[in-house]
Amino acid sequence: MTLNVLMLLCALTALSQAAEANNLFRSYCPAGWSQFNRRCFIFIPRTMSWAMAQRNCVSLQGTLASVHSFQEYHFIQRVITAATHRSPETWIGGSDAQEEGVWLWSDGRPFFYSNWCSGEPNNYRDQDCLQMNYGGSKCWDDVWCNNHRPSVCAKNI
Repeated sequence: MTLNVLMLLCALTALSQAAEANNLFRSYCPAGWSQFNRRCFIFIPRTMSWAMAQRNCVSLQGTLASVHSFQEYHFIQRVITAATHRSPETWIGGSDAQEEGVWLWSDGRPFFYSNWCSGEPNNYRDQDCLQMNYGGSKCWDDVWCNNHRPSVCAKNI
């Protein structure tokens, strides 16, 4: 009898530790979203202008994605590649439409990290919105906001 109780206690302890460990890797993001640190990301394949993409992200309780590190940028690239099996030029939340040369994220976070392509942003004929995955280097480029691109939305957990 004592052996049975002891075995039961060991089994319950092991199960609770496994559930606790599983919780550490559990995503707190809604279905279809992918977690990186304390934010959730989703690729939206439908092509839209930058403003319509931002509006769409807001309807999902997010914004176009801001990017704050090399690791986060490559995570977002993996989210896109997983959905498309390629790396299309894609809207993220950067814009200098309010003041030329002052890049802001649509979620209001500071614009510290960047991954601009060589010679970018160049503001060629008033380009004000940020696309990622541009050219062979898959870097950032300023482009006209009325171009249609897929997009990546982000929201806090």
